[in-house]
Amino acid sequence: MRMFLTALIVILTSGKILYAQQGKTESEILTTSVAEKTFDDAVKNTFFQQLPVQRAYRYKDVSGTYYLALCESRDEIKGDDTINYKIKAIFLQQSTTNGFVKTGELNDFRNSHDTKEGMETTIWFWTKFCELKDLDNDGTIDPLLVYGTNGMNGHDDGRVKIILYYKGQKIAIRCQNTVMDEGRNIQVDATFYTLALPVQQHIRKLMHTLAEKDLIIYPTDYEKAMNKKQLQIQ
Repeated sequence: MRMFLTALIVILTSGKILYAQQGKTESEILTTSVAEKTFDDAVKNTFFQQLPVQRAYRYKDVSGTYYLALCESRDEIKGDDTINYKIKAIFLQQSTTNGFVKTGELNDFRNSHDTKEGMETTIWFWTKFCELKDLDNDGTIDPLLVYGTNGMNGHDDGRVKIILYYKGQKIAIRCQNTVMDEGRNIQVDATFYTLALPVQQHIRKLMHTLAEKDLIIYPTDYEKAMNKKQLQIQ
């Protein structure tokens, strides 16, 4: 009986330690002033190519402390709208010896000369839907970025990209909006279907939210196609 109780205590204690390890993740949005102090001219020259920072985050998990800077080029101002020709996301890990070490980077541009899809006017991060969370409870943050473009009819014929950074992989779902039913399509990276089911469900819930917000219209029966693990959905 004593051995059983001892074993039970060990199991419960181990469970608490595991939970604590998995729960040791946190993230925050940096204020403009803190971001300016964090990313001085030397950091901007080294990593950002002088692109303005639209939003910056600091996040921590069991592997260390990281920073994420979402940069937009801010090329034109038209009324209340800021026009961006390009965007960049920079992932930096805080180092005790070298300041920052770049761990990842994302670059994209508006398709201003794409005759097939039509001219895009701007590209920007949809920060309302970007997340820094531990999606599978393994103690590490899984960054999830969302950004899109406007075409001649606004986002009705723009692109939307959902990018997940997961265990060293960049996994994307790319959506093309259009006012024409036959022109809409989704491209799903094959690695998406290898993700743990809760992670897949989280991203598919995000896709639902984007549709509910009238930010995208998906091809008919796209969910059935994703259930069949299709990579090209039209």
